[in-house]
Amino acid sequence: MSYQNLFKTLWDDYTRRNPHAKKVYDTFIARGETVANDHIALRTFNDPRVGVDKLGSIFEAYGYEEKGTYDFHAKKLFAKHYEHSDPAAPKVFISELLIGNFSHELQTSVKNCIDQIPLDTLTPEELINSATSWQLSHATYKKLLTESEYAAWLYAFGFCANHFTVNVNALHTFTDLADVNSFLKKNGFKLNAAGGEIKGTRQECLEQSSTLAEETTVKFSEGDKQIPSCYYEFAKRYPLPNGELYTGFIAASADKIFESTDVSNR
Repeated sequence: MSYQNLFKTLWDDYTRRNPHAKKVYDTFIARGETVANDHIALRTFNDPRVGVDKLGSIFEAYGYEEKGTYDFHAKKLFAKHYEHSDPAAPKVFISELLIGNFSHELQTSVKNCIDQIPLDTLTPEELINSATSWQLSHATYKKLLTESEYAAWLYAFGFCANHFTVNVNALHTFTDLADVNSFLKKNGFKLNAAGGEIKGTRQECLEQSSTLAEETTVKFSEGDKQIPSCYYEFAKRYPLPNGELYTGFIAASADKIFESTDVSNR
């Protein structure tokens, strides 16, 4: 399977789970745009059975290489990004929750989840799109929310693409990211305003914005509940002094992009 087929599988699952993302995509297509993907993001825990390196290895098998590392001290996260030699290939951003920095209760909850994953699902190709292999309790979800929005989201949705990203540089009918944001709002999409609608600056060579994750129905043992799911991101990259487009990420901006799934933003 080519990396193109891998991303198609992830995209099909992502849009099935998140109809609003497909609506965003279709709105650009209806305008006459061809939508290119800048990057995808995945979330995980720093357990070696499912950590960044484990998920990253599937992309490395398709020719990707690790290009950068990032620390998010407040959210207690670590991340890496990967790039392919084919410039048309989307970048990959994988973050993991540093569970050792949380309470014993959270650590136990996470371990119990990972322990329930079947051994044949712990292979990278199976794991990357396996969602949840554990029993979901809304009480546990709410408890995790008190310590980490990221932990609660990952508990509820498991292993899947957290977001895809429109490559704003490849759009033809927009002048800049502010123009994209205005278009989205006019079409009824809500944006993540944490840290401002546009995170990053031209001087940093990367500007980003994102929709707010729409709520979706999750089946908990106590019954169905509506909680924030995934979101769609938009990235505008600028050239470095050598003339090449910046291909990395800005930790301070990514920190605010994470908040697209926060319950408190509803």
